[in-house]
Amino acid sequence: MRVLILSQWFDPEPFFKGLPFAKALRDLGHDVQVLTGFPNYPGGKVYPPYKIRLFQREVMEGIPVTRVALYPSHDRSSLKRILNYTSFAVSAALLGPLLIRDIDIIYTYHPPGTIGLPALVMKAAKRAPVVYDIQDLWPDSVRASGMLDNKVALWVLSKLCGVVYRFVDRIVVLSPGFKEELTKRGVAREKIEIIYNWCDEQALASGDEAIDEDTKEIFRDKFNVLFAGNMGKGQGLEAVVDAAEILRERQPKVQIVLVGDGTEAEKLKERARQKKLDNIVFLGRKPVDEIGGMLRHADVLLVHLKDDPLFRITIPSKTQAYMAIGKPILMGVKGDASRLVLDAGAGIVCAPGDSRSIAEGISSMYLMEEQDLKNMGERARVYYYENLSIFAGTRSFDRLFASLLQQYCGH
Repeated sequence: MRVLILSQWFDPEPFFKGLPFAKALRDLGHDVQVLTGFPNYPGGKVYPPYKIRLFQREVMEGIPVTRVALYPSHDRSSLKRILNYTSFAVSAALLGPLLIRDIDIIYTYHPPGTIGLPALVMKAAKRAPVVYDIQDLWPDSVRASGMLDNKVALWVLSKLCGVVYRFVDRIVVLSPGFKEELTKRGVAREKIEIIYNWCDEQALASGDEAIDEDTKEIFRDKFNVLFAGNMGKGQGLEAVVDAAEILRERQPKVQIVLVGDGTEAEKLKERARQKKLDNIVFLGRKPVDEIGGMLRHADVLLVHLKDDPLFRITIPSKTQAYMAIGKPILMGVKGDASRLVLDAGAGIVCAPGDSRSIAEGISSMYLMEEQDLKNMGERARVYYYENLSIFAGTRSFDRLFASLLQQYCGH
């Protein structure tokens, strides 16, 4: 099959369904090409040596990639974020049909919701079915992130997403909860398929040697609970800082390590300074090749999102990375994510946004036998590779593409 991957984001941006996914599809015998934007996520600055132009073609490890113009931004300004999303959507819709050769299947990665415009234009222009991979429910995630709170604008976004869902051929979701929510919104149940996400397995392969000695010293002689990733409003990490305050007296050997950056990072650091906490460490954003080694240095890996109905039906992407690395997980997300971790026997759960529950969860894991923690981690790793890996996921997409194309060609 000739497959187009349509996504606003692609390598070298940190995008888990990027180049490794394209190569995995190619390895299954598909002819794969990509339509994307110029890389600028997550900092909002264009990666060197790229420069914004009308379009650019390149070949990445044998995969043809076509990039089209966009307005680069990823800061707290709602207007700039909207310009970022809409500029790519318009560019891809106008230029995509001219720049992309014949295709059989259009795989589309959502978010942003504006990606639906070029998806439907490409569907009409190329007469190819669209598989629409929904990773965030719009406008719910837009509201939850604080990006937009205007009720009229959110209503318009909801209606636009409904039109896209109606006209795409198949919808892929990352959890059972997403499927149930979309059916409530009028999407036919048989149109929706659950394919769990995987993580960047290659990026996690780095070991102890990838971490400098100063960082290793931070981890030494502590029971380290590590969170790695974006520090935005949706993560609700102020409760984690408050949990560190509770644990300071109760379990002085416990240390919370926050790796990453985001719009709330400075506020979190200031909160920790005001509380004079010496048991929480902020390591900032780290190169991808160091993350795997840092995760391996931790005793427990923390997933946390604020308690929002949207997050109860999602599975944060770091969950898969944590499971693949083979470490026990403290899951501070209600709903599907908690059920996944419990079903796998990969960790325990705590109440999101509840500093006492987080502290109690950490304390209970600290008091566990070392072998029990190791067993949790091993169950996490086995479950991941059997059910959530790129190997498992790509084959699910392969079966979906084949089934859809057979039906599409039969009409």
